[in-house]
Amino acid sequence: MIFNLGQFNLWFADRMRCHSFDIQHIAFDKLEKWGFDDRFGNLRHTSGKFFSIEGIHVETNSQSLTNWNQPIINQPEVGFLGFIVKRVEGKLHFLMQAKMEPGNISFIQLAPTLQATRSNYTRVHQGAAPPFLEYFRDRRKAKVLVDSLQSEQGGRFLRKRNRNIIIEIPEDEILPESEDFIWLTLEQIHELLRRDNVINMDARTVLSCLPPEFSDSVEPEKDEGAPMHSLRDILSWFTELKCKYDLSVRTIPLGEADPWVIEPDRIFHPSGNFFEVIAVRVEADNREVRAWTQPLLKPCREGIIAFVVKDYEGEPHFLMQGKVEAGNFDIVEMAPTVQCLTGDYRRVADEDRPAFLDFVLDATSESVLFDSRQSEEGGRFYREENRNRIVRASADFPEMLPDNFIWVSLRQLKELMRFNNVVNVQARCLLCAVTPELLAA
Repeated sequence: MIFNLGQFNLWFADRMRCHSFDIQHIAFDKLEKWGFDDRFGNLRHTSGKFFSIEGIHVETNSQSLTNWNQPIINQPEVGFLGFIVKRVEGKLHFLMQAKMEPGNISFIQLAPTLQATRSNYTRVHQGAAPPFLEYFRDRRKAKVLVDSLQSEQGGRFLRKRNRNIIIEIPEDEILPESEDFIWLTLEQIHELLRRDNVINMDARTVLSCLPPEFSDSVEPEKDEGAPMHSLRDILSWFTELKCKYDLSVRTIPLGEADPWVIEPDRIFHPSGNFFEVIAVRVEADNREVRAWTQPLLKPCREGIIAFVVKDYEGEPHFLMQGKVEAGNFDIVEMAPTVQCLTGDYRRVADEDRPAFLDFVLDATSESVLFDSRQSEEGGRFYREENRNRIVRASADFPEMLPDNFIWVSLRQLKELMRFNNVVNVQARCLLCAVTPELLAA
């Protein structure tokens, strides 16, 4: 086992040096086993597995733009995102893999022990099975710490969920060795989260679901009063938003998703905003299949994901928004204070400008608790990077909030993350970076 970050740095650099990767943009007609179907013009795999790029028409009363068309990823199967953990000298160690994904910035990032769609682990690609899969399919000798279905990006996926799972094995159990896997403590992972694009999105969402009782961080003793809102009141606010907002989503042929344009090598919006659909050819010597082609979603610009946080009665509270996205399972999910993943958020008209965006962008260095760039999931998104920030509220921060915002304590958020489709993936991934030491800064 590796216990210090100096040794980690050497190992990580070695993984980058030892493997060979090549990603090439190609035209859609050069895709192998992928194509536009004759009936709807949707982009799909010939097996009917993996995922497809389809068109949807969206109608909602949650924003100034009330209806639009767009491409979206339809991947109805539930995948595994899982960690194997064990205790060493009383501390939890997480088994992480140096995983190549075609859309990753710098190719390799740290991923969970297991990161696999159903099509991957049932070997539709006719490649090898993912390492350690058997530990998650037969858990009779493991203790389950986390096991929940959690949503993916609602603006890009149509009602997509993955199984987020953490299992603990006995300290004396020896796993098969692999040069691409490493044991890290939670403290080391939090340190690596301050670096840009090292810990991948799938690892961050699973780690965020870890209950506080399993964390190595011990919060200092303090007199905590009641939270600003009871959990009952928060759930009532959440339910009220689901009743207030309408969301109608119906699938349409991809070729009819006006004004999106389909060209031989990309699908794009004429405004230059949002994202493009592209095709790539991939070669990687450390994957279950050494070469393949696939579509990816390519962002047009960097986004921003941010929390405003403040103390109330001695306990940190995060400003959450109830956000409607086209692919949400149940209309609304709890999102970060600011979530701008598409378009040019710096040039948005005043009437459409996201609440608290300027406060987050203009925050002084003293009030910024966390600031790094983190990428989205590299198996579906091509080099998508978002600025992640946590900012402390100033003394003059508004007391009156828009109806779709509410303060939620950290303990309450951890409780809400035990349930499906409540806290969205952007919020979960940013909450992964929160430690008592960060909040005490």
